Amino acid sequence: MGIPGLTKLIADNAPEAIKEGEDIKNFFGRLIAIDASQSLYQFIVAVRTDDHGGEHLTNSVGETTSHLQGLFYRTVKMLSNGLKPVFVFDGKAPDLKADELARRKKRREDAEQQKEKAIDEGDVEMIKKLNKRTSKVTPQMNEDAKTLLRLLGVPIVEAPFEAEAQCAVLCKALKVYAVASEDMDSLTLGTPLLIRNLTYSEARKAPLMEISMDKVLTGLNLTMDQFIDMCILIGCDYSSKIKGIGPKRALEFIKKYGSIEKVLANIDKSKYIVPEVFPFEEIREYFKNPGVASVEDCNLSFTEPNEEGLVEFLSKNKGFAEDRVRSGVAKVKAAKLKGTQTRITNFFQVVKPSTPTPSPKKAASSQKTKTPSTKKPGTPTSKTSTATAQKRNAQTSLKNSSKKVKK
Repeated sequence: MGIPGLTKLIADNAPEAIKEGEDIKNFFGRLIAIDASQSLYQFIVAVRTDDHGGEHLTNSVGETTSHLQGLFYRTVKMLSNGLKPVFVFDGKAPDLKADELARRKKRREDAEQQKEKAIDEGDVEMIKKLNKRTSKVTPQMNEDAKTLLRLLGVPIVEAPFEAEAQCAVLCKALKVYAVASEDMDSLTLGTPLLIRNLTYSEARKAPLMEISMDKVLTGLNLTMDQFIDMCILIGCDYSSKIKGIGPKRALEFIKKYGSIEKVLANIDKSKYIVPEVFPFEEIREYFKNPGVASVEDCNLSFTEPNEEGLVEFLSKNKGFAEDRVRSGVAKVKAAKLKGTQTRITNFFQVVKPSTPTPSPKKAASSQKTKTPSTKKPGTPTSKTSTATAQKRNAQTSLKNSSKKVKK
């Protein structure tokens, strides 16, 4: 879910923090950390057949392959454009998220019941709608995705807890250029640069969006701690929210009072209903210090794609057309040859403006001019020196003129 309404709040109050319409080619040579599980979910929802209400794509034995179709072709496109994706997989969900996961499970079960009814009634449109609500990424799908990425030569990182937090710390440590995710709580976790829509399927045609965390804070006129508190007030995956407080009100209250503690001490609790369990201090601590693996332990190295391994895995086991698999590998290999190029920005280094260093002669001349006079009595005065210099210059000029005339 992320932080509902946060994108619009930023667009309205800190528009300079958002850049839209970026081209994937602009990220040539950049390492981008991607929330893998979220991407797989997007592919499961988007990549479907046109029959029977839009079912998942499957192989000959009924295994779902929608996630692999989307992952393979999207990753090939990123690699062929010079972008270097690093896929980060979720580990164990934090205890704070238990209630949210229970709610999601209940919603899926309810959707499953509605779907059965829609199937009985032959309501194809309702089936399509409910297919999205009942979709989920299984452990086997994650393992299949890891196998595919390893065969493509793309690095993966297995987070101890949530992938978003691991992505954020990689970006803060400058191990990657940016984080690609659709959940806005990536910003709450401190991601310096967030890219949205990068892993959308080709059918979505959604323009890429960049969000700069520094510019968000500047535009909203908040500290990072205040931004975290504002996001908790808006609502997140780790607690029920205060009824009656939306994005605009949350920003207003944090600007006025400075922290959740002071907001709670000053608001009308008959108007703004605080949930019985509202562990904002624990949530705040999680956003500031989530459980992550050391960035030094994360292997971000790329390797050559294993073409025959991919054909074996995708074509023979998962039902992909072999010619398409080999075509995708050819694009990746061609991109690797181009990848020996360096970004033009790497040839330049930003240097702070400084006073040019004068040449030894000029420095000496300057020093003589600036040094206070220590001449003994009887030494020619500055006026005399100036007159002598002017006479010498005039003579030199006259000689030069004579030379020109002779020529």
